[in-house]
Amino acid sequence: MSADCRVSPLAASKRRTALLAAGAAVAALTLSACSSGGTSGGGNNTNFVTNSGGISTVDKGERRDAPKLDGKDLEGKALDLADYKGKVIVLNVWGSWCPPCRAEANYFAKVANETKGKDVQFIGINTRDPQTEPALQFEKDHNIPYPSFYDPSGKLMLRFEKGTLNPQSIPSTLVIDRDGKIAARSLRALSEDKLRKMVDPVIAEK
Repeated sequence: MSADCRVSPLAASKRRTALLAAGAAVAALTLSACSSGGTSGGGNNTNFVTNSGGISTVDKGERRDAPKLDGKDLEGKALDLADYKGKVIVLNVWGSWCPPCRAEANYFAKVANETKGKDVQFIGINTRDPQTEPALQFEKDHNIPYPSFYDPSGKLMLRFEKGTLNPQSIPSTLVIDRDGKIAARSLRALSEDKLRKMVDPVIAEK
């Protein structure tokens, strides 16, 4: 072997250290969000504010319409967001392969059951699952009481306009008010308390 191809023990050790550090950084990112949704948000003149809890909200007079979302659920039945007009809608983007999605699922099931009598409808968008079986098992494991769009390629996420409160990661959660406008967004997994802090103010609106 020529001198140019040899790697000293010190150099090899430094390389291993760098790789381990990079791996740790990726692992930390995975815990906070599984992946980017590939859409653009934020920017100038959007009129929304992010508080210290990472939840973005919009004043009632400044909200933008949610896009038309329609398709099939995990069992192949038609599902259309428009069928729930007049209700507060909690829209959660998730995947069965996503650890933060599993961490928040029981909270979503609990709050969905407890707010059902307040004209609140939870709806999921299942994405990046190449088959429906793992997603259906996820719903069974966590006793999810509401339907989910089956959107393996993420096309529904791309219907949200740039510069609005759009879903940009998995998980993402949006709250849509009774007028069909986007009122709040979170781009991270939610505890029961934070989920209620997103939903309750919109429920209280008249």
